[in-house]
Amino acid sequence: MRILRVVAPTLLAVAALTACSNGQTPASSPPQVGLLDRTFVSTAVEGPPIPGGGPLTVEFPAPDRISATAGCNRASGTADLSDGKLTTGPLATTMMACVGDRAGADAWMTGFLESTPAWTLTGDTLTLRSDSTTVTLLDKKVAQPDRPLVGTTWVVDTIIDPNAVTTSAALEQSTPTLTVAADGTVSGSTGCNRFTGTAEVSGDTVTFGPLATTRMACPEDVAQVERAVLAVLDGPTTATIDSDRLRLMRADGHGLGLHAQ
Repeated sequence: MRILRVVAPTLLAVAALTACSNGQTPASSPPQVGLLDRTFVSTAVEGPPIPGGGPLTVEFPAPDRISATAGCNRASGTADLSDGKLTTGPLATTMMACVGDRAGADAWMTGFLESTPAWTLTGDTLTLRSDSTTVTLLDKKVAQPDRPLVGTTWVVDTIIDPNAVTTSAALEQSTPTLTVAADGTVSGSTGCNRFTGTAEVSGDTVTFGPLATTRMACPEDVAQVERAVLAVLDGPTTATIDSDRLRLMRADGHGLGLHAQ
């Protein structure tokens, strides 16, 4: 028995030495493990400010992918987080026109992310630091908890169909709204006419009853927005809330993107 007690540790030591000599190292978690499937929103910027005020929102949807926006277009691309650095490939962005102060937001964002900033994650706080800029970001679920579906006034900002997610000057100017009250009544605006009706909320399904609207004539571009809004608010939809955003989707692929007022 004494011999076995001595030999067993010796064999383990030899095995460990053999593993080292073969170049094997203990498995470790990839650096992005704490970031995966999380979205972070900037709470402070030291250095050149974000044009239009931002915020910078950074998401890590897959181990080697990044998605971000600074208040206008959304950029996406590859991401390597090894050695404490965020290294992106070329970032592809959407092509929405940015007006006013936000016109420079995209250039600020891509310039910062493509500068290979250092990153650190402490709990729910992500810090990105380049030579000239330090951005502190907080997990979106902490910074901006999900808004309740019922009782919140939601503003339509995108129209969704099976082929595209779009916005327009008419949509931005008309600002259709939707409010579902606790008693099941629904009210809002198509961007031109007011509407009222009912809706049944069951889990993530919202089933809209027939809506009664006023009958004011609308310019054609606003009328197109109205038709798209009313087409979605008719029958069952699937509601998905992420922080201050709501998406209502019909089974046919048509839907609305909304933000909390």
